[in-house]
Amino acid sequence: MVKDTYAADQGYELDFTQRHHHEIYLGDPRRGKPENLKTVIRHPVRRHVSRPSR
Repeated sequence: MVKDTYAADQGYELDFTQRHHHEIYLGDPRRGKPENLKTVIRHPVRRHVSRPSR
């Protein structure tokens, strides 16, 4: 997935061990057009710890 690759390129990895993602909905679906609604998805991350090579 794109988010996994992006996180790895930035030195992070997704961390769902004790935390969950959050979805933040921007706009009111009862009042706005579906194409104008936005959602922010926040995934927990942690710094990627590289293991020493042998």
